[in-house]
Amino acid sequence: MRRALYAALRVVSAFDHWLRERLTSGGWLVLGAGGAAAAAGIDVHRTLTAQAFTFLAALLLVAFAGTLRFRARVKVRRELPRYATAGERFIYRITLTNGGAAAIDGATLREDFRDPRPSYAEWRAAREPGEERRNWFDRNVGYFRWRWLIEQRVPKTEGEIAVPTTGPGASVTLGMGFTPRHRGRIELTGVRLGRADALGLARGLVRLELPAHVIALPRRYRLPPLALPGRRKFQPGGVSLAASVGDSEEFFALRDYRPGDPLQRLHWKSFARTGKPIVKEFQDEFYERHALVLDTGRTRAADAAFEEAVSIAASFVYTLDTQECLLDLLFVSGDGAQSAAVRTYTGGRGQLHPANLLEVLAGVAPTAPGDFADLARAVMARRGSLSSLVVVLLDWDAARRAFVAAARASGLQVRALLVCSPAQAPRDPAGGLTVLHPGEIERGLAGLQ
Repeated sequence: MRRALYAALRVVSAFDHWLRERLTSGGWLVLGAGGAAAAAGIDVHRTLTAQAFTFLAALLLVAFAGTLRFRARVKVRRELPRYATAGERFIYRITLTNGGAAAIDGATLREDFRDPRPSYAEWRAAREPGEERRNWFDRNVGYFRWRWLIEQRVPKTEGEIAVPTTGPGASVTLGMGFTPRHRGRIELTGVRLGRADALGLARGLVRLELPAHVIALPRRYRLPPLALPGRRKFQPGGVSLAASVGDSEEFFALRDYRPGDPLQRLHWKSFARTGKPIVKEFQDEFYERHALVLDTGRTRAADAAFEEAVSIAASFVYTLDTQECLLDLLFVSGDGAQSAAVRTYTGGRGQLHPANLLEVLAGVAPTAPGDFADLARAVMARRGSLSSLVVVLLDWDAARRAFVAAARASGLQVRALLVCSPAQAPRDPAGGLTVLHPGEIERGLAGLQ
């Protein structure tokens, strides 16, 4: 039964998309009037209604036949930046060149995005915000959930852009834009050139393949001026070991061999040139290293609290000055096809740029709440090199309370933030825990010291 409902939703959605592409506002009016006439024409004695239905249906058929005459040979070039931001208007330019022998007149241009219809597993697992308040029929059919999933995947566009009259061989540059509704990768498959028929009821379409993609970064909030607490610590291996595994250090100079120096530090070229052993000398480095820990544990698909937690983490990544320190971003990642594991990305001092860390956060997805134990162990394993922690939590259960307490007991400076609804907020939060509610995040962050 569920599979049949899913197949029906796919078919209805495809047909609706086809109609929205082909019909103009006048075409929709004729279609609606024709449908009403068809419903009223069940009574065969009402000949006027049957005649109206026949006339309106003939109009649509003539209009669709007229769209077959629209042909255009065009080349399109898109100037597309790499990043956008969820919830903010994204603007770019597109250049259209007429390669045909006739002028292009009265045409419109629109972007085509990748098919947004979810898979069966995604449709079953997702929960529309407020779905629990819908009636039994709507919850089980899942139509509103289907619409919500599609709306999240398709950016909010600005409609069709009118193309000025373009003669043969001429080019025109248009400004286009859209607003991403959600963070993540946005796939653009091409553009669609359309022109209405002589009756103004239907459009003829020419599709131009032009695949590209944009990364919609998470929304970011304004943070007050923050100086992360903590002191500079010795970092074994220096900056070169910040994001790798090994025993290398920061090279400083060459000097004569001393008894006890490890042989792997011999500089063989100098040894061959001078005839005496020369070793490489490395300097010890002391600098601050902070960790940004994002809790991804969620019992169901991403909701408002989860998205706000990602935005808060992105705000710290974007705001903190990492020129003289390192920032480790840690979270658990994994899905049905990939086992959950702790991911670590390091920014600052020649490592990843903030834009790279924001791109990582754009793809973060919920994981099982129990995976937080692995994240806690990974953070505590590197506590000796860390100066402070910023922890963004989605729950305040025993495991998360124990983790924050253990981190503070080890000498780390911890800034803990809990994102939850007012109904789920702890009655007596521990000292130093900042509780933030969806819809009031920016006001809550403004109170950080």
